[in-house]
Amino acid sequence: MSFQAYLDTIESKTGLTPRQLLAKATESGFGPATKATPIIEWLKAEYGLGRGHAMAMVHVITKGPQISDKHVGSDGTHADASNELWLDGKATNPNAG
Repeated sequence: MSFQAYLDTIESKTGLTPRQLLAKATESGFGPATKATPIIEWLKAEYGLGRGHAMAMVHVITKGPQISDKHVGSDGTHADASNELWLDGKATNPNAG
């Protein structure tokens, strides 16, 4: 599953775009300096997300939407179309295929 696919699934599960969920995380006091465990616990308690999906949001919350170029354009199952994750909802993603 690509990084973007994780975020799209999170949107389906929570009803929130990644950007909306990021805003809620910020409102809850989470940010770049926050360790993964409290964010994972919060996402599980509030939204029922498992560890894998939560870790995708941990990246966005702590590091922003930029991801490594190593998966962009690759043939693997983790291939992403861009090194910038789309946070504004899967229906509006210009990179969606």
